[in-house]
Amino acid sequence: MKKIIGVALVLVVVLFALPFLMERLDGEDQAATPQEELTLANSGYTLRVQGSDGQITEMDLNEYLWGVVAAEMPASFEQEALKAQAVAARTYALNKGPTQNHPDADLCTDYACCQAWIARADAMSNWGDNAVAYANKITTAVAETGNQVILYDGQLIDAVFHSSSADATKDAVEVWGNSVPYLQSVSSPEGEGVPNYQSQVTLTPQQFQEAFLAAQPEAVFGDDPAAWVGQTAQNEAGSVQSVTIGGVTVTGAQARQIFSLRSATFTLTYDGANFVFDVTGFGHGVGMSQYGADAMAAEGKDYVEILQHYYTGVTVEECPADLLPQ
Repeated sequence: MKKIIGVALVLVVVLFALPFLMERLDGEDQAATPQEELTLANSGYTLRVQGSDGQITEMDLNEYLWGVVAAEMPASFEQEALKAQAVAARTYALNKGPTQNHPDADLCTDYACCQAWIARADAMSNWGDNAVAYANKITTAVAETGNQVILYDGQLIDAVFHSSSADATKDAVEVWGNSVPYLQSVSSPEGEGVPNYQSQVTLTPQQFQEAFLAAQPEAVFGDDPAAWVGQTAQNEAGSVQSVTIGGVTVTGAQARQIFSLRSATFTLTYDGANFVFDVTGFGHGVGMSQYGADAMAAEGKDYVEILQHYYTGVTVEECPADLLPQ
């Protein structure tokens, strides 16, 4: 009798535990199944892209956009931020066209001229264990935005963007001298954890003088370094509009280039031994802030809201047929 009762108890325990055991095994099987890499369909439109080696390659617009988003924005960003980047990159690409730097190509892969670009294999190699997940996020960003672009008065905009702002983006007139109605200064919630958001550049008087004279040879420097820097004008957001050095007034954007600063939002001091630039943000500051876009997406904003915040008075819609590559 005791033997029968013992067997019955064992059976009860097994029957009770079996569903949990099966669920655990099922979960382990799912975790062990590798994530499937999504395929990005062709757009049907071809671009001529000049690589760093000068070679021109014809590639589908979607293939090009995938490489731009992968190169220009961290794939760890929110999905809606990646979508905003995809639309901005598509708009920029379709609006660019041949230039003196690439007369036989629509675009090049030099970020200083056009947009950065990376091949899929290289990007996935950089991402390691996150390769498939990150690749799928970018594929989704490109695919789910279709052929959408940013328009102002029915025309493609110059969809410039930058890494991070100092609380607000810059008006295009501050940086390039031309007023553009959709490139106005707007607030930018940069969020936390922006890498090198605050940076510092320290130069000896000799380094400071040589760098400035290379760009502005008419400048005059006396014997006292403390007297080399004159008036500095800043806007409400703290960006330098102009600064006088050696008797020559330059814009904040020019000073950024001359002294290799991360942005034109800086303060300049002389501590008796060195000139010290304390810099906030990264990039020219005009148009969409990428870290700002990620912060907005984390707050629940979608990609259209993000784009219409950073580009004043624009619409986001399917690209008119006459503006697509022929």
